[in-house]
Amino acid sequence: MKVTLKDLKSRSIDRVVIESVDLSLYIAHAYSVEGRLLIVEGDGKPLKTRNLLDMKSALSSLRGVAMVLVQRSAYDEMVGQSYVPTDNAMEISLAPGFETLPSWEH
Repeated sequence: MKVTLKDLKSRSIDRVVIESVDLSLYIAHAYSVEGRLLIVEGDGKPLKTRNLLDMKSALSSLRGVAMVLVQRSAYDEMVGQSYVPTDNAMEISLAPGFETLPSWEH
């Protein structure tokens, strides 16, 4: 399901997950009682940024919500190891320090 930032402010959100999709591409999802919600822009396209600070700026109106960054590694694939059905996601908490980062810090 999709939700805009404007609509997200009126919902009860448990947490926001910023997913590192590629080397420098970030997409955000919100979790609520409705389940996983893809955060989209006004035109319905997913909210995407090329760096974490731009995502921070875009989500700055959601203060007080738990935020995490999720990074998945393709290392096993790259070295030719067999597929193992486990999630190798690394989850890093971004709040409350996420709100207090200076604009130049990555």
